[in-house]
Amino acid sequence: MYWLVKSEPEVYSFAQLLAEGQAIWDGVRNPQAQRYLRQMQVGEAVLYYHTGRERAIVGLARVRQAAFPEPGYPGYWAVELEGVRPLRRPVTLAIIRTQPQFQGIPLLRQPRLSVMPIPEALWEWVLEWERSG
Repeated sequence: MYWLVKSEPEVYSFAQLLAEGQAIWDGVRNPQAQRYLRQMQVGEAVLYYHTGRERAIVGLARVRQAAFPEPGYPGYWAVELEGVRPLRRPVTLAIIRTQPQFQGIPLLRQPRLSVMPIPEALWEWVLEWERSG
C-alpha cells in the first residue's frame, strides 16, 4: 500500500519530521482517516503533503510502526512515521489536478481527509515528475 498524510506546515512540517527522524502520527479524528491509519503496515511508503497555503507533496516517509492505540485517547489509533527525504521540488495540488489519471483519488475528492491511500501509479508518477525536473 501507498499512503498520503497531510499536515499544516505551521503545525508539523516535513522538515520537523526529518529533524526528529520519526514521529507518532496522532490526533486524527475523522472516522475514515482512522480506518486508514489502522490499515498502515511497517515499511509502507508515505507521501507527506503540506496543506494550507502550500498545498503540495513535499517529502517521502515510511511507516515505522503499524497502528497502535493512541496514548490518552481510548478508541483512537496512531502510527509512527519516519522521514525518508524531501522532494527536490514539491508537487503542487494544481499540478496533480492536471493529471487525468488521478481525478478520482481521495486527495481531490475528499480534500479534508488527512490520511488516505493512494494508487501506486501516483507514487511512481511523483518520483518520475521529481526526476524529470
